[in-house]
Amino acid sequence: MKAEIAVPDGARHTRILGVGAYRPRRVVDNAEVCRHIDSSDEWIRSRSGIVTRRWASPDETLGVMAEQAAIKAIAAAGLTPDQIGCVIAATFTHLMQTPAIATEIADRIGAVGAAGFDISAGCAGFVHGVVLASDSVRARGGHVLVVGVERMTDLLDLTDRSTAFIFGDGAGAVVVGPSDTPGIGPAVWGADGSQADAITQSAPWDALKDDPGRDFPVLRQDGQRVFRWAVYEMSKVARQALDAAGIGPEDLDAFVPHQANERIIDSMTRSMGLPARVAVAKDIITTGNTSGASVPLAMDQLLNSGTAHSGDTALLLGYGAGLSYAAVVATLP
Repeated sequence: MKAEIAVPDGARHTRILGVGAYRPRRVVDNAEVCRHIDSSDEWIRSRSGIVTRRWASPDETLGVMAEQAAIKAIAAAGLTPDQIGCVIAATFTHLMQTPAIATEIADRIGAVGAAGFDISAGCAGFVHGVVLASDSVRARGGHVLVVGVERMTDLLDLTDRSTAFIFGDGAGAVVVGPSDTPGIGPAVWGADGSQADAITQSAPWDALKDDPGRDFPVLRQDGQRVFRWAVYEMSKVARQALDAAGIGPEDLDAFVPHQANERIIDSMTRSMGLPARVAVAKDIITTGNTSGASVPLAMDQLLNSGTAHSGDTALLLGYGAGLSYAAVVATLP
């Protein structure tokens, strides 16, 4: 008789157990950004809502920032690093093709033997990571660390008026583990590859091999195109995630969208019909757009400010380059 493959023994339910964040030391206001572009503090605030952002110093590497956020998330979850069985890193600013930064993070925090891999899904990467972590815990049990970490300034052209004022650096992390009750709902995710050129690099890395003297590749985006897509399409995705979780806007306590633009956040909030009592994350104002790090940083800010609380029901929504997106309803840690 042919032997059957054993089925993994995982958890029935999962939830986010702890969150942690790291914000670079250097605070950059709009006046400093405007030294390099033809703009003003008033224009930047009116178009994006951004007042300040954090830019990492040379010693604040991806590994350093991720380590600090991860340590806080693990402690908040009441765990120790040796209880982490997998590390998932959401980033597209890790400039080494290999190895994955997740393996460095695991080593830094002392998660000996933990699996580690990176997700490159731009600003949607962290929510993708939470979904994969939840599925992993349901399949295998244990605990998974998800880190969103970016040094956007490594890919910025500070003279590009369309991108220079938007982005910041930082890291946020959560631990996903078993739960006695449902804490992470079904995911709604996807991508529209036909619009992949809306957010891209100015050149592929191999262009440097062919022409070592050329400019370093930098981030480019069609801001108006992305704005229209996000306002229209992501409101629909948000509603689909609520439907998948079996709840309505009136059941939400918090909304934690990707921190791309305050006007986008406000438009989605109105389109979804969220009650005024729902806490809406606007970390964009003081942190800027940190891509894959923005959702966990915003979650941490909501909880630390007392605007949202442990046990609240929140909608997490990430979207960006690809154009990719992922949304899921989760209980806040």
